[in-house]
Order: sequence, then C-alpha cells, then structure tokens
Amino acid sequence: MTDTTMPAAIQAFVDSTNAGDSEGFVAAFTEDAYLNDWGREFHGRDGVASWNETDNIGKQAHFDVHGVRAGRMPEQYLVTLTVTGNGYNGPGTFTFDLRDGLIARFLIA
Repeated sequence: MTDTTMPAAIQAFVDSTNAGDSEGFVAAFTEDAYLNDWGREFHGRDGVASWNETDNIGKQAHFDVHGVRAGRMPEQYLVTLTVTGNGYNGPGTFTFDLRDGLIARFLIA
C-alpha cells in the first residue's frame, strides 16, 4: 500500500480535532456512523459526539499525521499518526471507511 491523498472527511477529522471544533468533528461522520475504540462501540453522530467528549477533543487531543494509505476495501483508508493530549499519547493507525464523502466507520485497534 502506498501513500495516497487524504480524503476531505479525514482531513476534517484531523483539523477539527486539532482546532477543538466539536461541531466540525461530528459533522465529518455519517448519521449512522460506527466508531470502535479498542472494543468500545459508539453508534450514530450522538455516539461519535459522546466519544469525542470523553476521549478526543474533551481530552485536548492533537493529531500529527505521518501517512495515509488505501485499505483493502474501496473507500477504506489507514492513517498513521501520533496522538498527544490529556488522554492517550503515542503512535497509532486508524482505519476509516467512507461513504458519500463522510466517515461511516472509524476503528481504533
């Protein structure tokens, strides 16, 4: 898998997190989004907003992106980054599945 251009929804995910923009963060997801954070599951934009409050912008997270590559399925992307803030700190690879230009599935594992 080679580096690819970051899709707009994923760029919005990163930019809104780094700017502390919760409204913009949630808007990057589909209405029926699915988020899985090491087995903790969140559904829909309300679930995404809840996770954002407790684990992302609510913890002053900041993302430094190191690479984006296509996943195994169409519209799937793997983003390698480093997270800093008042929660998890360290490297990780996030999996994003897009639909209609928005994030439909987001996996941290």
